[in-house]
Amino acid sequence: MALTEPIVGLDIGTTKVCCVIAEVDQFNEPKILGVGISPSHGLRKGVVINLEQTVQSIQKAVKEAELMAGVEVNVAYTGIAGDHVKSFNSKGVVAVSNSDNEISEQDVNRVMEAARAIALPLEREIIHVLPQEFVVDEQKGIKEPIGISGVRLEVEAHIITSAITSAQNLYKSVERSGIQIKELVLEPLASSFAILGEDEKELGVGLIDLGGGTTDITLFYDGSIRHSAIIGLGGSNVTNDIAFGLRTPIEQAEEIKIKQGCCISNHAVNGDLIDVPGIGGRPPRRVSKSVLVSIIQPRMEEIFGLALQEIKKSEYLELLSSGIVLTGGGCMVEGTEELAEQVFGLPVRIGYPVGVGGLEDAVNNPKFSTAVGHVLYGIKKEMGEKSFDYAKVGKNGASIFSKLKRWFKEF
Repeated sequence: MALTEPIVGLDIGTTKVCCVIAEVDQFNEPKILGVGISPSHGLRKGVVINLEQTVQSIQKAVKEAELMAGVEVNVAYTGIAGDHVKSFNSKGVVAVSNSDNEISEQDVNRVMEAARAIALPLEREIIHVLPQEFVVDEQKGIKEPIGISGVRLEVEAHIITSAITSAQNLYKSVERSGIQIKELVLEPLASSFAILGEDEKELGVGLIDLGGGTTDITLFYDGSIRHSAIIGLGGSNVTNDIAFGLRTPIEQAEEIKIKQGCCISNHAVNGDLIDVPGIGGRPPRRVSKSVLVSIIQPRMEEIFGLALQEIKKSEYLELLSSGIVLTGGGCMVEGTEELAEQVFGLPVRIGYPVGVGGLEDAVNNPKFSTAVGHVLYGIKKEMGEKSFDYAKVGKNGASIFSKLKRWFKEF
């Protein structure tokens, strides 16, 4: 199915808002048309705390992408993250309804609805129901059961939930920016479309997205998502530590982290000095780079240590044959790969967005992984690829997007 309208991905993070506009060419290849990025004001740990500032940040990023692409943005696939997002695994079982015992799409929808029929607190809503594997008459490992004969159909699914109020505020911010949300997508899930290969997902891989306010962890094995978690620490914590430790403004601390920062002590030569701007008009000082490393390394070790604890909880640590893939703006500090390998005891690589053409150089940075992932996620959905998300399945399974849309209209 050919796409006639551009696909837009909107990544609303704690430190930046990123908008990516893409199209599908005549060879069904994604092409980047425009990219916009602006500092994010109004969010903390992925949650909106100032509506007007968030709206302004979104509008600035979208406007920049529109000017580059020469198109107007009306709808977008938008990311949701934050430590309010929780996930768990669930099972569903149904009897095959056809008299000839052939499994139909209706049977698949019924078993997914059975998997999502769990008790949730009133303040939470399901945003994704992702099948891990189907079981037909105790035959495991089936990815596509439609057409197979059997009398009993089971599914193991990964369910991701969000706090309704956090999603409402995100939805409201995007609406007030003049954009309709096409679908809310968990940000690390979107990132996986941009940076992970199918072979990595099959063999087992851990995706760790170091954002500004949070660090997102997603584990894949046998081609499916097996575990996801979000840690309430990110690159902003490293920046704040530098600002406090070196007594310098936040803006200068961020610049020092990006240009001079390092995670490994043996990378810093004792004689290396860096210029540190003072606070309140005080003159700049010269500080040894080893002092900077002594500030950054413990915080990064803490973040990776918490991520390792989450991975151990999942019991998939020994199955991550492809190792760990780091992405997000927080992983660009020198020595991050080496430090992560020491903590996890696994091979580590930095994940850059792949699978796109056009202005690919404009997004050739881990900080664009999520926005590019939203675009690729949207393209797969709109080109009619077999559904990988059953959040909307079932008569009673109205998605959070539908409910929020209805709520916002009433508001």
